[in-house]
Amino acid sequence: MRDSHRYVMLLSSLPYHGTLFSAKVTPLSRIRLQQRLSLLEPEDLQEVDAMAGLLDWYRHPVQKSDAEIVKLAKQVIPQLRSPFACELLSWRLEMRTLIAALRRRRDGEEITVAEDEWGYGRWLTHINKYWDEPYFRLEGVYPWLPEAVMFMEQGDPVALERLMLEKVWKYLQRMEDGHVFDYERVLIYLFRWDLVGRWTVANGATAEARYADLVGEGLLQIDQAMHSALSG
Repeated sequence: MRDSHRYVMLLSSLPYHGTLFSAKVTPLSRIRLQQRLSLLEPEDLQEVDAMAGLLDWYRHPVQKSDAEIVKLAKQVIPQLRSPFACELLSWRLEMRTLIAALRRRRDGEEITVAEDEWGYGRWLTHINKYWDEPYFRLEGVYPWLPEAVMFMEQGDPVALERLMLEKVWKYLQRMEDGHVFDYERVLIYLFRWDLVGRWTVANGATAEARYADLVGEGLLQIDQAMHSALSG
């Protein structure tokens, strides 16, 4: 059983994020965040680091293949103790898989049901079945797909990134219900901290070239991870 006082202290020490797109910097530095996370119980800190190791774009070179990331996901997710962590991570990987599918189709690639190494999650067979449909018949589940396709076709990676960040932010708002001073709320905070960090970079003068490099890189295109700076 987790020490609840430990998590009350941790979350009370973390500054408020504010709104995503108005942020100029993260609410606290990566060093300060690392210091705060020392309050996590060792098993939770290990789990947080494993999640960051999977999603952190700084730990993955642009040349790293979709198959390598999917293989890592299949190793990491079953080992997570927290069902909440599994849900967060799986949801984000499925979101990235949809972007990878759009990129593959844009580039004229074909996939088969057996080829499950390019993406992760429940939609792989469905995407293959409806490969020729504009949005894989998933726009009812993911209403943002038409916008994502438009930005991809326009070659506007920053607009695409903004769209994805907005959808993840809203998802986290829904996920926080019932979680106040617990480990799950810490995970939500870390995901949000990363979103703010990503936006302040994506909205900067040097970001466009980096995101342009990632446009054609499938799973690597969208996710930097919840706290990439923790490795730095």
